[in-house]
Amino acid sequence: MDWQKNILNDNREVEEVIRATKSIAVLGIKTEEQSWQPAYYVPKYLQAAGFEVIPVPVYFPEATSILGKQVYRTLLDIPTEVDLVNVFRRSQDVPGHVEDILAKKPKAVWLQSGISNDEVAEKLAKAGIKVVQDRCLMVEHRYMER
Repeated sequence: MDWQKNILNDNREVEEVIRATKSIAVLGIKTEEQSWQPAYYVPKYLQAAGFEVIPVPVYFPEATSILGKQVYRTLLDIPTEVDLVNVFRRSQDVPGHVEDILAKKPKAVWLQSGISNDEVAEKLAKAGIKVVQDRCLMVEHRYMER
């Protein structure tokens, strides 16, 4: 299998991933108290755009609901399939989530602007998961909707 085809850089391929997505688990989502941060306002935008947003905060153990949706502590705790995992974690923290992501088997993983990890991307791509790195899902969605 040519795993490199799962590392997406082409705008058309990125758009195809967005169009095929209905449910988005947001790994590293922030709470309403951090509403000025991208890890909150990007998922809020996506929810308003019609995506099912599933909050998976890394911190905030007291949070049970974000954006009016039940919080899950790991991707594996989510009882339904997930089309895309949108990652808001520092590049160096992403490897700590690889096993959880691989076990959940999403169709795609999106590392937000400023986040990239080629080693992680390769592992996910070899498992058949499409990977987008260092792009903002909100910006890309807005671009394709205009």
